Amino acid sequence: MSSTVQRSVALVTLGCTRNEVDSEELAGRLAAEGWLLVDDADDADVAVVNTCGFVEQAKKDSIDVLLEASARKGSGRTQKVVAVGCLAERYGEQLAAELPEADAVLGFDSYADMSSHLRAVLDGHAPASHTPADRRRLLPVSPVERQHGAQAVALPGHGSLERWASQGGPAPQGGPVPQGPASGPRVVRARLDDRPWAPLKLASGCDRRCAFCAIPRFRGSFVSRRPHDILAEARWLGERGVRELFLVSENSTSYGKDLGDLALLEKLLPELTEVPGVERVRVSYLQPAEIRPGLLDAMASVPGVAPYFDISFQHASAPLLRSMRRFGGRQAFLGLLDEVRSRAPLAGIRSNVIVGFPGETQEDLAELEDFLVAARLDVVGVFGYSDEDGTEAQGYGGKLPADVVAERTSRITDLVEELNLQRAEERVGEIVEVLVEELPAEGLASALGEDGSDEARVVGRAAHQGPDVDGVTFLDPADWPDLAVGGLVRATVVATEGIDLVAAPC
Repeated sequence: MSSTVQRSVALVTLGCTRNEVDSEELAGRLAAEGWLLVDDADDADVAVVNTCGFVEQAKKDSIDVLLEASARKGSGRTQKVVAVGCLAERYGEQLAAELPEADAVLGFDSYADMSSHLRAVLDGHAPASHTPADRRRLLPVSPVERQHGAQAVALPGHGSLERWASQGGPAPQGGPVPQGPASGPRVVRARLDDRPWAPLKLASGCDRRCAFCAIPRFRGSFVSRRPHDILAEARWLGERGVRELFLVSENSTSYGKDLGDLALLEKLLPELTEVPGVERVRVSYLQPAEIRPGLLDAMASVPGVAPYFDISFQHASAPLLRSMRRFGGRQAFLGLLDEVRSRAPLAGIRSNVIVGFPGETQEDLAELEDFLVAARLDVVGVFGYSDEDGTEAQGYGGKLPADVVAERTSRITDLVEELNLQRAEERVGEIVEVLVEELPAEGLASALGEDGSDEARVVGRAAHQGPDVDGVTFLDPADWPDLAVGGLVRATVVATEGIDLVAAPC
């Protein structure tokens, strides 16, 4: 890059919190190589769109954002738009052919040298579009044999200086990568927001073979990050105002199996809660078939670990789950929930379910309804089944008509919305610890209007509420005149607004 002209880049992140980690690692790489990070794509020389390729709607959203960004080229500073992320990895050349508005489509293998690729794009010499392949084939089948080979495989979000150097990254020259004292944590990451919580990646990939899911094909086999890298990044985040660590992966219950210790997560949790500045640690994405008593014990008893259980049930009919290549059923899942609540009676529990899977009968649907009524879950995401390219279920018979899938999806959505409202109302009277995330735009001192109204409220999350999708807790700024973003307050739930809570001083 020219020493006299600093080029700028904006990263636009779509999809899940795992993608957020990947974007911040890319930002750290680019900043270390002299790029100026800007928030608004219109103010950047190049906009890098980190796409989602999970389900059909996410793909459409990603394409819409790419088209919108491309349409603005020339109206502001933006000269080029580059697609990265899961959609780019999954479809590569096909996406490039069908979306010529994007100036480049780059897969995960391009991340280590993203600076050079972006310079080439800006200079009119875009690299060849990514050629998709099954990333599971890049590493040994046996988990215990993976760690050595993984050093040579692109694993977005696994950034460490050691790993970066092994992939040819230049020595950091300042900026976000080596911030802090030389003896402190040094990671390949730059924060792209100032929220008091941040996702922290435990692992990448997945070894499960769920019939409906394409993620293992484009994210690859399961690979754990080493504990010292996770702790270093946690310390780095704690130094930058992060009060809650949100541990993310495709399957957190598998953490450590490729490091020879399936109990590694429960050993790691106490160390994470002791990181300076960190007040709360939250674990996401647990597979019910892999949840162990020791992990439940740790999540329920380690001070500072949120009593929050994000359990991927997907359905409750045992026969249909077998067709999905999954395990369990209504009674087994209710038993697991009893185990959770026996350890943490006020735990937050969320899940996702798929409706309209091939071969789903009315009896299967009734089994799911019975489970949801009995489960008392805080939040449930409902997805209507759709074929995903390259999955086993794509070739199944017994496909339900689209209007039947839509009707069943609506039916279950209506049910869970009512059940989730009831669950929120059950929490009235509970004492909760709220992480403050947003203050009124006018500031606390002027939050109240002349008529005494309190429309401008403090927004936070209780321990049982995960980021973005699990509801929030509102506080009246008049009750806490000295609040700051990142603060923690104890409060009593006094009312509900949908699944959101309203809390007042204890």
